[in-house]
Amino acid sequence: MVKATLQYLLLAAFVILASACSSTPDYPPRTSSTSLPGSGNSVAHPGVRVAASMLGTPYRYGGSNPRGFDCSGLVYYSYRQAGFHVPRTTREQLRAANRITLSQLTPGDLLFFRTARQDVSHVAIYTGGGRFIHAPSSGKRVSYGSMSNAYWKNRLIAAGRY
Repeated sequence: MVKATLQYLLLAAFVILASACSSTPDYPPRTSSTSLPGSGNSVAHPGVRVAASMLGTPYRYGGSNPRGFDCSGLVYYSYRQAGFHVPRTTREQLRAANRITLSQLTPGDLLFFRTARQDVSHVAIYTGGGRFIHAPSSGKRVSYGSMSNAYWKNRLIAAGRY
């Protein structure tokens, strides 16, 4: 009985962790240009440029370097490389960000989503044109996502700026 309960709890924890940064991936080609596909901007925010250079990097739970990223690890790494101080976790990133409305979004702002039961469970970097870069979930890679995608549209809970 105890063994079965422990196995159930471990399985439940795995499912929650695996879904914490879930998405449907979109893999555009890597770019070394300062202009990002779909952004409509000729010069991107420095954090966006770093994140764009990480496109295709594998997802790794707890990862915050080019060997692998989780969603908040990608933000943490990209912004640190660009000279911005941001906390490590999604929840702390939201707490420390200056909240903005969606009408105020500019490339480099952060988008926060509720993809699990937590108040906030996923973060992405807005690139402009309704698109963002994020580290989706286990088995996937850093990729673009779209704010017009029904999955993301229904789960967007906040936007913030550093």
